[in-house]
Amino acid sequence: MADTVREQLRRHADSDAPAIRYEDTTISWRDYVAGADRRAGAVAPMLDGARPRHVGTLMENTPEMLYALAAGALGGYVTVGINATRRGEGLARDVRKADCQVLLTESQFTPLLDGLDLGDVRVIDTDSAEWASVVEAAEPPEDPPAVDAGDPFMLIFTSGTSGDPKAVRVGNVTVTMSGEMLAPNFGLGPDDVFYLSMPLFHSNAIMGGFSPAIAVGGTMALARRFSAARFGDDIRRYGATYMNYVGKPLAYILDTPERPDDAETTLRAAFGNEAAAKDIPAFAERFGCRVWDAYGSTELAIIITRTEDSPLESIGEPFPGVAVYDPATGEECPRAVFDDTGAVTNLDECVGELVNTEGAGFFAGYYNDERATGDRMRDGMYWSGDLAYRDDQGYVYMAGRSGDWLRVDGENMATGIVEEILLRHPGLSRVAVYGLPDPRGVGDQLAAAIVPRHDAELDPDAFEEFLGSQPDLSTKAWPRWVRVTDALPTTATNKILKRELIREGVDAAADTWWEREERGTAYTVLSDAAAGS
Repeated sequence: MADTVREQLRRHADSDAPAIRYEDTTISWRDYVAGADRRAGAVAPMLDGARPRHVGTLMENTPEMLYALAAGALGGYVTVGINATRRGEGLARDVRKADCQVLLTESQFTPLLDGLDLGDVRVIDTDSAEWASVVEAAEPPEDPPAVDAGDPFMLIFTSGTSGDPKAVRVGNVTVTMSGEMLAPNFGLGPDDVFYLSMPLFHSNAIMGGFSPAIAVGGTMALARRFSAARFGDDIRRYGATYMNYVGKPLAYILDTPERPDDAETTLRAAFGNEAAAKDIPAFAERFGCRVWDAYGSTELAIIITRTEDSPLESIGEPFPGVAVYDPATGEECPRAVFDDTGAVTNLDECVGELVNTEGAGFFAGYYNDERATGDRMRDGMYWSGDLAYRDDQGYVYMAGRSGDWLRVDGENMATGIVEEILLRHPGLSRVAVYGLPDPRGVGDQLAAAIVPRHDAELDPDAFEEFLGSQPDLSTKAWPRWVRVTDALPTTATNKILKRELIREGVDAAADTWWEREERGTAYTVLSDAAAGS
């Protein structure tokens, strides 16, 4: 196995096989590596050796972004993935926090930087004629710094669903190992086409897309940004055989009209994180491919994988050392007890935080944030912030983030469990369950924001009937408010931003709202966007 990304790239430096396809452009591995060498040679003289050798990339999925990733590996500096959806002070904070000396961007983003305090950083528009001229004249670095397996390849920011994003140190060997494990698992080789539509500034695209592609020398087919509407055309156009995803893309794609030949495309495999349980088999059947959904986080401290024996609702079987602990007592939680309907009867005891009891795993800490690193690493264990429980066979089930543990009518409730039950409704594409203040001033009441499928019709009476038919859903877990909407606020990595829904409360006039009577089960319409009331 290669220890560094530089090693992996050098393997393919003399290959004329396609490395990149982007719209009508095709770039060979030979030209890709040579072009990255020249870019490394262009950037290296701009870096002050007395400061961290950090180069930011504020770009979408374009060939220039792939060049930048490879240039960092070949030039021996650290690439910092800057979230291309960040704006204003949040964007400036990320650049400063990561100590970027150079920021590579594209013309569409340069106006966003005007007036921002980016610190001591040089901004380069990679779409400019000036950059093209510099690259053309550059030579590869004569003596790039040595890079070892444990040295950082990138700083990758977390998604920021629960606060400001944090920059995770991602080591070279973490990237190389990911690809060299995934490729044989899916039988991937140099003839495969890897469809990269998840943002390359995020860990899923690096570990699940870029990494296996450079491990075997396959073709990286780029989508500038993910689009469910373009997915089918792209898969056919590029002859994609593999894809990665994070968050809800499978749900978005399944909510597009089917084509007669969906199951006959070249797509063989999909790997990712956080797909809804019902979407995994549905996507596999529709596109005739294998879907492997695993627990994942940018920190890479906890590994849980689905096996053939894993219950569909679970996220799989944990690696040794991964457990569910009570953060208050620091002790392992008892296993979940299920009644005859499948409902968990001991939520107060069995739900806890996912931890790695053996240490940090591949987590090398947050850059420039010792306090946040210390919050994750307590008592020699890594605490994820994710709520979960385990059944008597040891399989893990997600219950949400630590902030998703609510007190409703005197009972503790995990929103993730309610979301999985609501997603059983065949007419729902995406769901977010969250807490809003109880009008009585005590605790919370549940709200559910739901996105119907494009071909579904929903009404309050039918929704009440559906909830009543779920034997494992307590009436206390019925949402007090239901928001019917066309879209949910998400991060760039398709993770739902519940804090935005909470902030908006029951005031989103553009959507339809239903309210359940306080001590009953019937829903009435509060406002109807379609009717303009």
